[in-house]
This record gives sequence, structure tokens and C-alpha cells, in this order.
Amino acid sequence: MRTTWEEAGWERLGDGVARRRMPGWDETIGVIAGSEGVLIVDTGPTLGAGAELRRTVRAVLGRDVTHVALTHPHFDHVLGTAAFAGVEVFGATGVDALLRHGKDALREDAVRHGVDPDAAAEAADLLVVPHHHVHGQLTLGLGDREVLLANVGPGHTAHDLAVLVPGRAGEREVVFCGDLVEESGAPQAGPDALPRRWPAALDRLLALGGEDAVYVPGHGAVVDAAFVRAQRDALAARFGADSPCGGAG
Repeated sequence: MRTTWEEAGWERLGDGVARRRMPGWDETIGVIAGSEGVLIVDTGPTLGAGAELRRTVRAVLGRDVTHVALTHPHFDHVLGTAAFAGVEVFGATGVDALLRHGKDALREDAVRHGVDPDAAAEAADLLVVPHHHVHGQLTLGLGDREVLLANVGPGHTAHDLAVLVPGRAGEREVVFCGDLVEESGAPQAGPDALPRRWPAALDRLLALGGEDAVYVPGHGAVVDAAFVRAQRDALAARFGADSPCGGAG
């Protein structure tokens, strides 16, 4: 008898769609299952976390993850990727080069935030970078369902990817936002953020999902379009915003 999403520690968002808030940094992991494939959105901060995610997905679905989408290149979202051996990995264009040449910085950031140094070093050494680069939008087939990967950044980082899951009968669309949206605290604008371009990224995110979608932040509880719009306005007020043509506003 298979485990339910709830028994495995996940929150069910729709038919074959779930998410999990991880302990420690409260990052969100998503999963979307089709008849011929399973996509996981982000992979956690260590190989151990990734392996545990892999086991729980298998316990619920009876099969393994086949695809990974990385929403952005921060340690708590990417360092578990090597635990998913043999999968196809997708990321925004440029993430592959950044991760390939920035392993030491990623490891140091993980340790600075409390990851065990040995676990951080192991994950960084084995880090899997994206095989597939999303420049605009890419439709990914999982058998009886398709998901849309959209490069909606830059904003939280220079390489922000969102994942749109079209709703089935009677269900709303689900948008996995990565850290472009945060609910459990103010959006974090670190040294790799492009804060003046962040509001435009949220405009693209809202255009992608529409008014009725469920928006899944990188950290915190599920929100709606009104929350995303309010966060967009708060970021514009805090940092200013570039003009639509891309110049300084």
C-alpha cells in the first residue's frame, strides 16, 4: 500500500502536484507527476536531503523522479541534485556556467548558513549542473500532462526559473515561483540579486499564472495573485524599478 502525500510530509496542491517545506531554511520543493515522468522542482541543501526527497516521492508514486527543474542557483535549492542519478536537469540559461565555476562559493555559502562542512563539500563536489537551458519558455512533457518552464528573471538572482502546472478539471493552475516570491519573510535581496529588475520579473510571473492561479513561494505558505502583486509593489517602492525598455527608471 502506497503512502499518501500527507503521510510523506508533503502538501497536496492538485492531482499529481504537491510541495514540501523543508526543515532548516524553509525552502519549498515541488513535485509534478505525469503518466510517463515525474518532475521535482529544486532539490534541497545537501545530498542527504535530496536522497530523502527521492525516497518520499517513490513511496507515494511508486516510481522515481525523471526530471529536475532548478529555480535559481542558491545552495538550499540545488545542492541535493546529485541524489537524483540519471535525471534530466533544467535551469535558466546561464545557471550551468555559474554553478560549474562557482562551486566553492556555493559550498562556502552553505557552511555560512549552517550546513555541515563535510556535507556541503560533498554536495558541491558532486553537483549536477543543468543539461537543458531555458532562455524563454520550454514545454516539458510528462506523458499525460505538460508543464511550462519559464525564464522570468532576473530578479532574486540573474537566473530565475518558474514552473507553471496547468490545472486539470476543477483545479487551478499552480506556479512554482522559487525565491522570486517569499511569504515567510521579506524577499531576500542578496549580493546576486537585481532588485531594480525584480518588479518586472513579478509582472512576468503574474502574466504567466494569471489571477486565479495558486502561487508557491520559495519560502512560506502558498499565496494568491494579490499577494504577489503586493510584494511586487513593495519591492518597487523599496528599490525602485527599471523602465519597461530595460533602462534605469
